Parts: sequence; structure tokens; C-alpha cells
Amino acid sequence: MALTGSAITAIIAIVVVFIALAVLFTFVPVALWISALAAGVRVSIFTLIGMRLRRVIPSRIVNPLIKAHKAGLPVTINQLESHYLAGGNVDRVVNALIAAHRANIELTFERCAAIDLAGRDVLEAVQMSVNPKVIETPFIAGVAMNGIEVKAKARITVRANIERLVGGAGEETIVARVGEGIVSTIGSSKNHSTVLENPDSISQTVLSKGLDSGTAFEILSIDIADVDVGKNIGAELQIEQAQADKNIAQAKAEERRAMAVANEQEMVAKVQEMKAKVVEAEAEVPLAMAEALRTGNIGIMDYMNYKNVQADTSMRDSISKINQDSHDNTNDNQ
Repeated sequence: MALTGSAITAIIAIVVVFIALAVLFTFVPVALWISALAAGVRVSIFTLIGMRLRRVIPSRIVNPLIKAHKAGLPVTINQLESHYLAGGNVDRVVNALIAAHRANIELTFERCAAIDLAGRDVLEAVQMSVNPKVIETPFIAGVAMNGIEVKAKARITVRANIERLVGGAGEETIVARVGEGIVSTIGSSKNHSTVLENPDSISQTVLSKGLDSGTAFEILSIDIADVDVGKNIGAELQIEQAQADKNIAQAKAEERRAMAVANEQEMVAKVQEMKAKVVEAEAEVPLAMAEALRTGNIGIMDYMNYKNVQADTSMRDSISKINQDSHDNTNDNQ
């Protein structure tokens, strides 16, 4: 049976209406609007449409608004939406406001939003204000005046300071300042046994310095968890100094030895030089005698007497050498 024109028109109209309703319910969060009305939060449907146009997820705003309304917090939808557009975490801010309200901590939405935009976990900060956190430092080494190393580990109990969360230093600064105080306290002790006998003196001295100034925390207590004795730094430094002095003395002695060897070699060279001059002078004697014979200063008999004296001297030297060799051999046999 063929459909009439009016039937086709009715079917098309129904399809168009269905598509329009589907688009409407997709673009407009009607279910969220109904949930807000059921919770007693008045949110206009046009406000939800405006959120869609501003690329704001309506559930990220309406659900925290419902929680704030149920908790009795005076939070407006414009505040939540502006914080969302600024890049903040709306749900975490509302949870932090509820926790602060339950704990009777004075915290405004503006400060809470500023803390969140500063990159800090505002909910964790509120929880830390109610339940303080314990920070444990690693072993921190200091050297007492007697040269003994002392290692101490501390537990720092801190509470978040809401007023200084924006711009305040973090946990690393607290640990660094406490470590500096421990090293300073140990270093000012005359004897390491004093630190071992009274470890609470470290915590009292460090706590009195106001180390939480300019930080986002308030130090409640500093407790020394463990104290150990380390190396004898003073003795090691003395040993190293003695070794250095020894090396310096050896270097100076080696320098003096090298100078002595050089001086000895210089003397040997001078002896050889003197011997060369003697040989040179002896070589001139025959020339001088020949010149004297030519000039008539000495006669042939004088020359013969000179040769006899020279031969006699050579004979005496040979006899003396033979006697000396026989005497040395006798001593060796004995």
C-alpha cells in the first residue's frame, strides 16, 4: 500500500524532531540541570549552554557547586568557572574548602584558588594543617672540635601554614636548614661524647633558630632519631699532613742529592781538565830542552845527566811498585 504525501511528511517531521532532540540533549546537559535542581542549586539552562559555548565542561563546574552548596559554602558558579578557565582544579579547591570548613580553618575561596594556581596541592595542605607531617632527614655528618665525626638523623614534624603557601619555600628548604643547624651544633661541641650524651641539645639548638621562616610550613618539633660515631677526621687529617710533610722532605733531600751528584761530576771534570793541562805542560818540556840545546844554554853532558836522573827515577818507581804488589799479595794470603 503506497504512502500518501501527508504520511511521508509526518514521518519526516518525526525524524527531524528526533534528531533535534538528540542534538539538544547532547549539547545541553539536561540531566545535569535536573540533578542541580534536585540538589537545590539553581542553575539556568542558558548558563549551561553558555558553558558549552565557552568550552567549559559543565559537569566540572556543577558537581563541585552541588558539593559546596550541600556543605554550606558561599561559592558562586562564576567563581568556579573563572577558576576553571584559569587552569585550576575546581574539584580539589572545593574539597579543600569543605575540609577547612569542617576543621574550623579560615580559608577563603580567593586564597584557596591562588594556592591551587600556584601549583601546590591545597587539599593536602589543609589536611597537613589538621594532621602534621613527619619529614625524616638522611644521616647528616658533622665534626666535633676533637676531630671525631658524628652522624645524626632527625625527624621534623611540620604543619602547613596556609598563609604562607603562596611564595613560601618547600620541604627541601626545611631539610637543608635543619641539616645546616645539625652540622653547626655538632661542630661547636668540644667533644663528640657531649653530643652522644645529650642528643636533645641538637634539636633544642636547631629549633631555637627559627628555621621555618619564609617557608610554607611551621616546625612543631625536631627529634633526633639516631646518632652514630663516624671516622676520626682529625687523626686522618694529621696523617695526611704528616705524609705531605714527608713527601716534601723527601723531595728536598732528593734535590740536595742531585746537587751533590752534579757537584761531584763537576769536580771530576775539573780534575780531568787539570790532568790535561799537566800533560800539555809535560809535552812542552822536550821542546824547551831542544830549544836550550840549540841556543847553547845547556850542554850535551847536562842532557846526559838529565837522562840518567830520569832513568834512575823510573827504576826507583818500578822497584817501589814491585814491593807494593808483593806486600798486597802477602796481606791477601793472610
